[in-house]
Amino acid sequence: MKFIIINGPNLNMLEDREKDQYGNFSLWDIENILKKEFPKVSVTFYQSNLEGDLVTKIHEANKVYDGLIINPGGYAHTSVAIHDALALCKIPKVEVHLSNISRREDFRQKTLTAKQCNGYISGLKEISYLSGVYSLIKVIENY
Repeated sequence: MKFIIINGPNLNMLEDREKDQYGNFSLWDIENILKKEFPKVSVTFYQSNLEGDLVTKIHEANKVYDGLIINPGGYAHTSVAIHDALALCKIPKVEVHLSNISRREDFRQKTLTAKQCNGYISGLKEISYLSGVYSLIKVIENY
């Protein structure tokens, strides 16, 4: 199986963010954890702070990958463009968030993008990504 994990704005700066919300790992640490935990899954990580770049990568994923995991960061709450790109993407998709968005500010509690995914996972820090990969494998196996 080939998965792409798309990461949105500010996730390249995890080391500098609130540890109680986001955990102690960098995005690159999380990538290495996933590759070690799921050696039979080919995992490609991608990160951009630019909305259009994320949309383009979602479009491309449809042709190359078996599944997609997305952490759209702050765009989860605001981006109709990413919502629409996910709607066009026909491969199985899981949205993940490091922080528990239901415990955050009101504006973070609604996610536009998760509606276009098979499911979403929130609040488990780096375990959200591990759960996302596991869940995506199970979704694909049961398709």
